[in-house]
Amino acid sequence: MFLFYKVKRVPTILYFIQIFCSVLCLVNSNLFAQTSSLKGQLWGSVLHGNNPPIGRSNYEESWGYIPTFSIEKSLTNDMIDFEWAYKIGKVYAGDYSIGKLDGPYRFWFRYSSDRLEARLGLQKISFGPAMILRSLSWFDTIDIKDPTGQTDAVEALRLRLFPNNSIGLWLWSINNKQDTLSFGGRTELSIDAGELGLTYHIDQSATPQSIGQSPAYIANAHQRIAFDYRYDGYFGFWLESAAILSDSKSEAQPNRHTLITVGTDYTIPIGPGLLVMVENMNIREFSTVTDNVNTHNYTAFMASIPMNMLVQLMFITQVDWKNNHLYNFLRGSITFDHYSLNLILSSSPKRNEYDIAEEYLPRSVSGFGRGIQFMLIYNH
Repeated sequence: MFLFYKVKRVPTILYFIQIFCSVLCLVNSNLFAQTSSLKGQLWGSVLHGNNPPIGRSNYEESWGYIPTFSIEKSLTNDMIDFEWAYKIGKVYAGDYSIGKLDGPYRFWFRYSSDRLEARLGLQKISFGPAMILRSLSWFDTIDIKDPTGQTDAVEALRLRLFPNNSIGLWLWSINNKQDTLSFGGRTELSIDAGELGLTYHIDQSATPQSIGQSPAYIANAHQRIAFDYRYDGYFGFWLESAAILSDSKSEAQPNRHTLITVGTDYTIPIGPGLLVMVENMNIREFSTVTDNVNTHNYTAFMASIPMNMLVQLMFITQVDWKNNHLYNFLRGSITFDHYSLNLILSSSPKRNEYDIAEEYLPRSVSGFGRGIQFMLIYNH
């Protein structure tokens, strides 16, 4: 299932506060006299759907606010900066509160120079060229259909090295909710024929988890290996391929997953330019213990056009071929200097069309049946 609502509490970051305060002691006392800014995002939404959970209203209202405070200090040949953001908000079904947003959104400290960037704290880690069916959405929740552009973050130490203008090296250590550290890295290479990436990650956590936003689900310590490629020319082309290798010997769960996304886009010279995009994702799950093999295939089509300087239309269709499910999404946006008005129409399978018991489906109107949503966003 593609469309769902999830409220996620971010793990504690108290130890980052201690680290940040220690670092401040090493920086001269004029830090707070340097460049600083206070910005934020405020949003409100009203959603009506024709297939609500049993006992719930057809209407859902939500609001939220993310204030963001940042400080930046330029040194001789490098820079030190810090960002803090906190998410607050509520979700209502009719007159009843059904969800609460209350937790840190970003909290990181960064040192950067021409060839090095080191960032510690609650931060976004995202990579890969795919736009909708993202095989490499390992640590983020980016959704092109979300007008706010928000994504969950991870507690991590991330280093990025740039030996020259063609090569980028990433290294990271991520702390999860169970205080288990996972490690990984990524190499990026830019050549005339396109941009290539090679990624490796090892996770020793035995806690069950999904792999990014895909249906792939794994319950043991595992390794992730991925290769991605993007070409931009007369048309765009990209590839994301990943292998997930688990240590599990259980006969009930697969211990091998492969995910492959292939996509292309082209701008048709109609008006200001009609961007069309197609992606296809294939997921294969199997086990080295049994002979069971399970495959999933998904296709996404997107068309987007700016009607003028303010108005943009975007249409997305997603197909789940195995379950014969079709998801349609149409968004019209009007963007001013600080405001964004969004009208969203959606059509998805109803709850009784899923081979899942009602009590295990998301308790939200979003993502089931036909829906209409109005969202106002204010960025300052």
